[in-house]
Amino acid sequence: MKVQNKVIVITGAGSGMGRELALLLLSKGARVAGIDLAPSSLEETARLAGSYKDQFGGFVADIADKSAVEALPEQVITRFGAVDGIINNAGIIQPFRKLNDLDYATIERVLNVNLLGTLFCTKTFLPHLLQRPQAHIVNISSMGGFVPVPGQTIYGATKAAVKLLSEGLASELIGTNVRVTAVFPGAVATNILANSGLKAANADINAAPSKVLPATTAAQIIVRAMERDAQRVFVGRDAALMDKLYRLNPAYAARAIANKMRALIPE
Repeated sequence: MKVQNKVIVITGAGSGMGRELALLLLSKGARVAGIDLAPSSLEETARLAGSYKDQFGGFVADIADKSAVEALPEQVITRFGAVDGIINNAGIIQPFRKLNDLDYATIERVLNVNLLGTLFCTKTFLPHLLQRPQAHIVNISSMGGFVPVPGQTIYGATKAAVKLLSEGLASELIGTNVRVTAVFPGAVATNILANSGLKAANADINAAPSKVLPATTAAQIIVRAMERDAQRVFVGRDAALMDKLYRLNPAYAARAIANKMRALIPE
């Protein structure tokens, strides 16, 4: 689906990859409904949009709140007249701890944002997308959604669920006007630590800074995949290589990731 003149909803549009997706789509002639918890972050995205700011609308909502999500289509359609696509980008990681050391409040928060938030947004907007001549759903999974990452087991479980949700939905929508893209980022420079309520000391699985993909580049890859109706796309060489390695030798790939994570997980 070409994005020019389309109305695209983006969750987590107030920062990181979501902001870069919003700015890129605006520059390509789309109108963007940005969803985020933080009003000030949405205001900053609008400011950065510059001459495109009239094409951007910020909507404050918690995607883990089903009622709040169900109120969004009316708000977006009132502002823009339609909805042609949604990018389920918002997500959080867990503290770098083993499953045995996580409390249920933390587990439920990750499940609610990453899985239920994606589900609520998808199911809520889908009836509207089905009414459009062309429509598209982009769901952000993760490299951690297909290869095990110790210390991020619950995060990985949610992203694996997003992968299967996307693939199952794509199969259900064969013969309709709606396409689905599942996205698997590797190490991307975002502020997911802060958005997850974690401190820098809880360093994530990113490689050295020189190997971390800029969020602007990640956004370009995702939008390009959306415009060519790709069913899946890997964002970053690390994600693509790990996918091949894990399919070739799952045990070796899992050990490689475990060795990398060992220093980050408290014993």
